[in-house]
Amino acid sequence: MTKDIEVNAQKKLKSRVRKFKKVLKDDDEKEKFFDTLGASVEVFLPSKKPEEGDSIILYTTAEGKIVDGEYSYLESENEHISLTISDKDLELFIQVFKDFKLE
Repeated sequence: MTKDIEVNAQKKLKSRVRKFKKVLKDDDEKEKFFDTLGASVEVFLPSKKPEEGDSIILYTTAEGKIVDGEYSYLESENEHISLTISDKDLELFIQVFKDFKLE
């Protein structure tokens, strides 16, 4: 079963690479691609206990505007919870990360 997943993943990756090459060469393809794009960025927060961990996931529009967020907490290998970040708290995270840029 794992081998099938790996083969499918390799095929999908090759397909995505071909699509990205088209996006780089054709402005119409680029516009279509970015009109449907959204992104999420997971930020792993520092922790004093390596076996525990927490993170925030920020979801954006194609323009990069943060529209939603999620808090993820891992207490142990089998104990994990995700919580929706309220709009009020999301504004705080937006302010904290306003100068963060991916390059």
